[in-house]
Amino acid sequence: MRTELAFSVNDLAQTRFAVSPLWEVVTSLRALATAPVPALHRRWAEQVRPRLVGAGLERGRLAALVPATGHLPDFLNPTPAGPSPALADELTAITATAPEQVRADLDRLAAEHGGRLPARLRPLYRDPPAQLPRVAAEIETYWQLALAPYWARIRAVLEADVFHRARQAVEHGTARVLDDLHETVRWDGRALRLEQRHCAVERLDAGAGLLLVPSVFAWPRVLTRSLPPDPPQLAYPARGIAALWERRPGSRSDALAAVLGRSRARLLTELDSPASTTELARRTGLSAAAVSQHLTALRSADLTSAHRAGHAVLYARTAVADALFDPADIAPRPAG
Repeated sequence: MRTELAFSVNDLAQTRFAVSPLWEVVTSLRALATAPVPALHRRWAEQVRPRLVGAGLERGRLAALVPATGHLPDFLNPTPAGPSPALADELTAITATAPEQVRADLDRLAAEHGGRLPARLRPLYRDPPAQLPRVAAEIETYWQLALAPYWARIRAVLEADVFHRARQAVEHGTARVLDDLHETVRWDGRALRLEQRHCAVERLDAGAGLLLVPSVFAWPRVLTRSLPPDPPQLAYPARGIAALWERRPGSRSDALAAVLGRSRARLLTELDSPASTTELARRTGLSAAAVSQHLTALRSADLTSAHRAGHAVLYARTAVADALFDPADIAPRPAG
């Protein structure tokens, strides 16, 4: 399967990047729906799946809206307003989607799955304005359970990818950037050719430029969204994702203990995977009260973050803390 996006000089000038939380929501949901989950993301999936089951999300609207294959509803990925939109702003855009667009997406989902829409999506079809806020609320719940505890690590990878490609554009031009996005994407001097794509691109003329969205969970695919008059979006696998879920080496723990104290250094080591106070107490042998006190201090130093997960609170290392274990984790930033 092949398509192409024809470009003018003006289109190339309007090509831009965005780091989109909603794209990570949609692509991570697809990864979870795939059997088996792609090997790269299995460690993450093993951690988050019990939380999602406990919240009943596997029976919700999102699970039906994002199947393992086929069409991804365009209304779930509105055009980012800037290079790094907040999830709240993207959810506001979802709730403002025109009813006809929601129904068009649902018609396509039904056509791809036997011509019948799942029962849990029929209220959304009947009354999009009333149901879209509920979809947004479900996305927010999913975000808190599955992505927020890991977002600092994910965002560092995405921002490093954008920085790399920005330098690539400065040194070699936009054509090099387009030709280096993915093995199935090729720039031929006038058009961007996409082979074996997993979302349809129905508009062949990219008259409003192109929005490039690095993604952790799109791997190993390239995903697209084309909905005139919005610019086409292309979500591609970000560089550096192979090591995203690897355990950070603990060889620096002794050095950190000399600065932070042994208990706090141990807690940071354990937070290679997000965990609750109770779980950390069980792992370390510290009392829950002591763990809570240490986590408060670490959070004040911007070394941990807290995320509500149902009735529990999950603590996670920040990008700053990750860099203490491996300085190479620090994402490069532009000078100035």
